[in-house]
Amino acid sequence: MNDSFLSSDDRNESFTSSVQAVRAARAGAVAAVVSGIPSTVHALLTGRDVLAATRAAGTLLPGRRDRPGVAAGLIAHVAVSAGWTCVLAAAARRHRLGAGGGTVAGLAIAALDLGIAARAYPAVRDLPRGPQILDHLVFGAVTGALLDRPQRTAQGTTSTTSPGCSEL
Repeated sequence: MNDSFLSSDDRNESFTSSVQAVRAARAGAVAAVVSGIPSTVHALLTGRDVLAATRAAGTLLPGRRDRPGVAAGLIAHVAVSAGWTCVLAAAARRHRLGAGGGTVAGLAIAALDLGIAARAYPAVRDLPRGPQILDHLVFGAVTGALLDRPQRTAQGTTSTTSPGCSEL
């Protein structure tokens, strides 16, 4: 559609939606990468396999329950992280999360992910629980913090409101 036919409010809303999508994708990508630090450090300190969690995640993909793998684990991790990022981004549109709120969300995500996956997937059940919970807390904290950062407006200024709060 030609932008000349859009009202100023429509252009601002379109710009804001685009910024929010990029912001959520960036937050999720960063969080997905750094969220594995606790379990990786634990594995290194205890002499365990540093890729065990990645392989276990691979069993979450359909048809791979008994076939863990690194490539499948990376795909599963990206998919699960993207899904939870969408949930947190939707929450951030209504409430500021910040690192604290994101950490609480990460704990809830851990309860769901590890509670369900540990029952149904032996490779996930066999992972040390503490480092996995810490991974989820880091994911939530980083996502919440990055979603809460000041954002650019269509006028080139910054806004400190949560994404989607344009009423101010």
